[in-house]
Amino acid sequence: MEQIEIFNIPSPCRNVCQTDNKGYCLGCMRNRDERFYWNQLSDADKLKVLKLCKLRKKRRLAKQISHENSSDEEQLQGSLFE
Repeated sequence: MEQIEIFNIPSPCRNVCQTDNKGYCLGCMRNRDERFYWNQLSDADKLKVLKLCKLRKKRRLAKQISHENSSDEEQLQGSLFE
């Protein structure tokens, strides 16, 4: 049985409103449809979108950290051709 929410679920918008190359907002991590139809979604669907946004943000942060670490390693290891 699903728990009923008493309060409306607010939009996760952070007023950034820019998208990455995959179409996700850089502020809230929602895709275009999730942003445009937010007010028409049921509370259960809004909760699903929020969970997806958290996962997307975690993946983005992990990718950034991985990229930064690989850049650091490249700088530590010199080129054989220099």
